[in-house]
Amino acid sequence: MGAFGNGTVDLQVDGDLATVVIDNPPVNAGSHDVRRGLLDAFAEIASRPGIRAVVLAGANGSFVAGSDLKEFGAPLGEPQLPTVLAAIEALTVPVVAALDGAALGGGFELSLACDGRVAAPGTVVGLPEVGLGIVPGAGGTQRLPRLAGLPASLDLICGARRIKAEEALTLGLVDAIAEGDLRAAASDHARRLGGKRRVRDLTVPAVEPAVLEEARRAAVKTGRGRPAAVEAARLACLSLDMPVDEALAEERRVFQAIRVSPEAVALRHVFFAEREAGRVGGLSAPATDVERIAVIGAGTMGAGIAYALLKAGLSVTLVEQNAGALEAGRGRVEGFLSGDVAKGRVTPEAGERLRARLSPSTDLAAAAASDLVLEAIFEDMDVKSQLLAELGRLAPPQTILASNTSYLDLDALALASGRPEQVIGMHFFSPAHVMKLLEVVRGRRTSDATLATGLKLGRRLGKTAIVAGVGEGFVGNRLYAAYRGQAEVLVEDGALPWQVDQALEAFGMAMGPFAVSDLSGLDIAWARRKRLAATRDPAERYVRLPDLLCEAGRLGQKTGAGWYAYEGGKRRPDPAVEALIAEDAAAAGRSRRALSDEACRDRTLAALVNEAALALEEGIAQRPGDVDVAFVNGYGFPRWRGGPLWWAAHEGRAAVLAGLDQVQAALGQGFRRGDVEALLDRIAG
Repeated sequence: MGAFGNGTVDLQVDGDLATVVIDNPPVNAGSHDVRRGLLDAFAEIASRPGIRAVVLAGANGSFVAGSDLKEFGAPLGEPQLPTVLAAIEALTVPVVAALDGAALGGGFELSLACDGRVAAPGTVVGLPEVGLGIVPGAGGTQRLPRLAGLPASLDLICGARRIKAEEALTLGLVDAIAEGDLRAAASDHARRLGGKRRVRDLTVPAVEPAVLEEARRAAVKTGRGRPAAVEAARLACLSLDMPVDEALAEERRVFQAIRVSPEAVALRHVFFAEREAGRVGGLSAPATDVERIAVIGAGTMGAGIAYALLKAGLSVTLVEQNAGALEAGRGRVEGFLSGDVAKGRVTPEAGERLRARLSPSTDLAAAAASDLVLEAIFEDMDVKSQLLAELGRLAPPQTILASNTSYLDLDALALASGRPEQVIGMHFFSPAHVMKLLEVVRGRRTSDATLATGLKLGRRLGKTAIVAGVGEGFVGNRLYAAYRGQAEVLVEDGALPWQVDQALEAFGMAMGPFAVSDLSGLDIAWARRKRLAATRDPAERYVRLPDLLCEAGRLGQKTGAGWYAYEGGKRRPDPAVEALIAEDAAAAGRSRRALSDEACRDRTLAALVNEAALALEEGIAQRPGDVDVAFVNGYGFPRWRGGPLWWAAHEGRAAVLAGLDQVQAALGQGFRRGDVEALLDRIAG
């Protein structure tokens, strides 16, 4: 046996078998050192005539989770990945990739240059580049169609889909799933091949033109019509009739150009901000493991939280105040589960195991045996305080108490519990089992161990967590309230709700603020306004229109009317709302004027950015990237713009500053202006 390597790539030779192992913890990212090591290892193999088969594997429980994105902002160092892949294909002996953990992006392209692929059960493979605003740049658009056909490949590439090895096997992307030792299975497969089987030499399966065009259109739509999706689809279709070397060169040309585009840079910012979110330096105590969780409240939110916990493998006690409410809550959980089983997201067997971990109860004392108790009851300070006080008496001293409050003072709730050090906010977003965003709220007396445990639980749930301080609405809802509030001011000043929505949806927001209000229910914000009425600054401009709609019974989609009218589930502008706006202006003696779509967009976004600056100055938000993560994952801000602060600093600075002057003029004496210019300088720098 002989060994050779550069520290990140090791070559081991045992008789006629060479094993190349990538060891670049934690996930074997395809960095320059890895590429250099691979090229050296394959050159060494080529120089040894006794080698008959090669296994390419990853250490650290992963093959290669992707390229090192930190390198993408500058010229890529040589050797670049296509050079490494060409070296694999130039070898005269078969190379089989032993895939486990993740083989994504450049890592999956690396495996596609091999002559075979054997995967461990559960391995995840895919080409997620389009989701990062780029295209596969090392042959993914050309090799994938030769194995899976163009329709399936377009769906995988443009949808940035990550699939399990079991699905990859059915598509022909892996040759076998190892039942035992992965590397042994890969070496056996390499010997059985007996020679080279280069994917680039295969013929793309024929496809009817109409079928291909429909697949291309659907794939681009899945990729939201963004430039990367359009280009990736075009490149993949070249595999049908363009010589492979020409197609690979065109793919690389597009990759090199698009990876430095503003959209790709913004998407990489979101990627790194999501990785950084939830990290808190200097915690003095580690997280504890939680396996048993009680959820108090089985409404839509509580049931969604319970289901998310169950899917993460946790045991859940679901508590409601009476049998009827409990049965309704259990039915909601069952509905979520049945839907996932029907869509193939959960197997029937896994569904049965999940059901077995749910324990419904009408006895609050049943929650006492849990490691963490999370309340998700009605958003009322007195009711929540009483519940936390009772939980503080019932639960053992080590049990963590969590509140799913959206707006309320967590410090006051923590004091009511009698154990503020062990109280944390865990603000889920609806639907809780779907939405990725989670605000973990750190109270003034929340212990480091409690905070660390809440963050660890969020990661186990697969959530993207940000840490928020205590303040009205925390980070997300506080900023959204400023954004929505300015939209309402615009309507008083002369815009119409649907004009504001259209302007923001054209910018890229998933939904405009008035459509969102109708979806969530106007009564939610109404209850908050009534709660805050006694402390409202008399100098603050107050828009009465939402109250007037609520008083008229127009609470949104659930009542068939809100800012819009609804027929058959579809919204339409309502002349009655336009008349109400005019009547309110006349009663107040207020003149209205036409406003441009640009003014609607710039003023709402400026209000959002200004509130973010204030939240950062007050320490409610930890870092600018957390604001971007929150709005991308929780409020429909376009990911490809990088989040509101990234966009403002890099593309929208002039619009934001001009809009901010207009916001200040519109709101008058009650307006607080943050140091937005300094914040944008900090981000851009």
